[in-house]
Amino acid sequence: QVQLVESGGGLVQPGGSLRLSCAASGSIFRINTMGWYRQAPGKERELVATLTNGGGTYYAGSVKGRFTISRDNAKNTVYLQMNSLKPDDTAVYYCYLRWASSPYYWGQGTQVTVSS
Repeated sequence: QVQLVESGGGLVQPGGSLRLSCAASGSIFRINTMGWYRQAPGKERELVATLTNGGGTYYAGSVKGRFTISRDNAKNTVYLQMNSLKPDDTAVYYCYLRWASSPYYWGQGTQVTVSS
């Protein structure tokens, strides 16, 4: 059984910053990928960023240069530092974890609202 618990969402003004955290627990294969999706109202879920335990990263073009993904492998925790936030970043953010033969494991989602 794998569980992911997210924290760190909230309301922030345009140009502000937030840091999301996602801690995984349970039977986790050591070689894996963790990352973040987001879903805004009326839109499809969008991949935001991913990070393998070996350090390989991916960022969506819309967040590149503003968001930074990092992880603590010892704690099975992934972080998303979000800077220069825009109203278009408003969404529910979901962390995930998977490895080669596993399904996607999802966090519960955390709301990020960027508004003045």
